[in-house]
Amino acid sequence: MPAWVENRGRNLTAVNPTPHILVVDDEPGVLRYMRTLLEVESFHVETAASGREAVTRIEREPVPDLVLLDLLMPELDGLGTLAQLRRIRPNLKVIILSCVSDPRKVVEAGRHGATDYLTKPFQKSQLDALLKQHLHPQPAAIDVSLGRDEAEELGDDMYFLAASPQMRKIRAQVDQVAAVDVPVLLLGESGTGKEVVARLIHKLSLRARRSFLKVNCAALPADLLESELFGYEVGAFTGATKPKPGKFELCDKGTILLDEIGDMPVAMQAKLLHVLQDQQFSRLGSRSVVRVDVRILAATNIDIQQAIASKKLRPDLYYRLNTLSIHLPPLRERREEIPSMVRHFMARFAARYARTPVPLSPRLVEACLKYPWPGNLRELENFVKRFLILADEDLAIAELETREEAGHLPLLSQEAVAGRPAGLKSLVRSLKDEAEMQAIHRALEQTNWNRKKAAAILNISYKALLYKIRQYGLDKA
Repeated sequence: MPAWVENRGRNLTAVNPTPHILVVDDEPGVLRYMRTLLEVESFHVETAASGREAVTRIEREPVPDLVLLDLLMPELDGLGTLAQLRRIRPNLKVIILSCVSDPRKVVEAGRHGATDYLTKPFQKSQLDALLKQHLHPQPAAIDVSLGRDEAEELGDDMYFLAASPQMRKIRAQVDQVAAVDVPVLLLGESGTGKEVVARLIHKLSLRARRSFLKVNCAALPADLLESELFGYEVGAFTGATKPKPGKFELCDKGTILLDEIGDMPVAMQAKLLHVLQDQQFSRLGSRSVVRVDVRILAATNIDIQQAIASKKLRPDLYYRLNTLSIHLPPLRERREEIPSMVRHFMARFAARYARTPVPLSPRLVEACLKYPWPGNLRELENFVKRFLILADEDLAIAELETREEAGHLPLLSQEAVAGRPAGLKSLVRSLKDEAEMQAIHRALEQTNWNRKKAAAILNISYKALLYKIRQYGLDKA
């Protein structure tokens, strides 16, 4: 058995009827071993001893279901071969095999269209997982090539829905980057679904059975954010009566999402950069070093170049996080998704609140398609939730029309929603309500929905906070 494959005795599972695999490597011993390994598991295997031989083979029918391609070969190397294979067969699935773990090579392979990347030496279970993932996708996953708009469940009441060419392309990108264990930067306006994509990356990665944790970098001041991420020892500060592990320790071997990374204090950015480089840090009040293995995903809605120019974001941190990036377009640029999204949210909220779904008329759908949704998916979710509860189509359409005329204000008074003259007082009240609701929501998120602590932060009574939560329909989801 070659030294670069560690066999743990786990069988590969060939679910599809005789899947067809082409193995490309310039070492005859590797080709013989891979052929034996895969044929024992009922795969149909062909081999090619060079990149040029692989290119010639791909021009003929039948086309292999998957290509296992060595990166380091003489003459036409793996990346050159990959580029030619993808040019001949744009939908061909190619997994790069290499003893080089340089992230730059991984990124370059992704840019050339590699489906996945596996670093030698690898365990047989890792190869098993990749073959199962790419030769037999899970039934719950979206079939991107067929363009289905079914929802893919991610847990915690989150779903990924690909009902537009842009989102199907992003779904394909996620397939490529999920198993490549490097940082990913998620860009896009607030409410476009960056956390959903982060959870999808985690679900499709080899860390899927480990923890996924999210930290909102904008919700905490610098000192609290540091203790939240890295933990602390007894006596690190007043009130630290027992040690506490941070999110990085709790997420060891898993994935952490640093949301609103552009709002992280600059001093904290330096410490985070150290963790990215060395995968180690110290708790507050401790001199000992904690080592972790965590995949970092980061999300932001800021203008990156402007943030770097104004020194709000360290350029070295940005370059380290931006090994791979995915940009999520706003909802107004993928309007064809809106009907599917409305149906999905309606079914989801009806089940959650034990209510009968409200029918969606063509008139309502047309109004939703015309409205620009400045709050993106978050705004659409809240709109559908209100429509389900009130079940008044005329009121819902009037709300969208009035918002657009008023410059897309997030909330409007009931008079304005109903189409009656709002007036200055009503407009001011709408803005005040929106600011109050956002302040309460931030306090609840900051305290992990501990309502007594949130009331103390807001300097209001506990009963008053409960009333406001009911008034604005706030919930943890």
